[in-house]
Amino acid sequence: MNRLKVGIVGATGYGGVELIRLLSNHPHFHIYSVYSSSQQHVQMVDVYPHLANVPYTLEQIDPVKMAKDVDLVFTATPSGISSKLVPQLINEGLKVIDLSGDFRLKSEELYEKWYKKPPAPNQYTKQSVYGLTEWFGEEIHSSSFIANPGCYPTATLLGLAPIVKKKLIKEDSIIIDAKSGLSGAGRSLSNVSHYAEINENMKIYKVNQHQHIPEIEQVLHRWNEQIKPITFSTHLVPMTRGIMTTIYVTLKESIGIESLYKLYEESYLDAPFVRVRKQGTFPSTKEVSGSNYCDIGLTIDERTNRMTIVSVIDNLVKGAAGQAIQNANLMMGFEQQTGLHVLPVYP
Repeated sequence: MNRLKVGIVGATGYGGVELIRLLSNHPHFHIYSVYSSSQQHVQMVDVYPHLANVPYTLEQIDPVKMAKDVDLVFTATPSGISSKLVPQLINEGLKVIDLSGDFRLKSEELYEKWYKKPPAPNQYTKQSVYGLTEWFGEEIHSSSFIANPGCYPTATLLGLAPIVKKKLIKEDSIIIDAKSGLSGAGRSLSNVSHYAEINENMKIYKVNQHQHIPEIEQVLHRWNEQIKPITFSTHLVPMTRGIMTTIYVTLKESIGIESLYKLYEESYLDAPFVRVRKQGTFPSTKEVSGSNYCDIGLTIDERTNRMTIVSVIDNLVKGAAGQAIQNANLMMGFEQQTGLHVLPVYP
């Protein structure tokens, strides 16, 4: 069987180089071209020396030529760039999986408010399918344009989905305390990512202003229209990879922990990358590092009838490149775990 040719736009970013790492072992996808808007004709090895045996040269972004060369394009670009590029790729007949946030929000007003940028043309946003693979697989399978979820929303929504869909929680009780490694901030140096600023430090950021808030709420409303605005706080911690979301919700009535575990295990029975931890144990970020897994732990405080959900992912894999490949597999009719049989890197 001939492998499908894929292109990666934004290959010099952390999400792009993670796509290269994972796709290099994929049996059905072949990286045909990598693209950059600022470093054309540069060898990838000159950007990332660890790719010494990967003979890729960064090409200019030309949608007409790309449509002749490849079957599928991953766009791993910052928000505000995909909104202009992706419509051109779609118009040329290409299948697209976009890793930016430009096509996740269906409301132009919400996008402009939270991203502080002009929104993508509405007709293309309407075409996009939200790529939370475990819950929207059928839509993904029949689509040619996927809006890959954000890293925080992936961990959060996978943790909340079973109880929100069953309407077991008070709709105004969702509080999410999220922490991320520094690679989530991208490769460009800033005061946030400067070693002296983040080493031996923890920072809260974008307090009540994070652009993933409306994305999370949009999906929660698909499952339960009565869900009220969430409280969502994000922190940077001095590690390279990983996201931990600690989620607090109040149950509508007393439910035994065994019943909740049964609900989660049944909900993710056919989800190969979601692992519900044994009762009484909780996941850590290192236990999913480098992999496409999302590990979830649960507990109930009987004194308050409040449930705590701990959900961890690797922000560059399940939170970006891995989930994008998982979606590409479904889109192209392959088993969703194809090319993603990667155990976590430990320690």
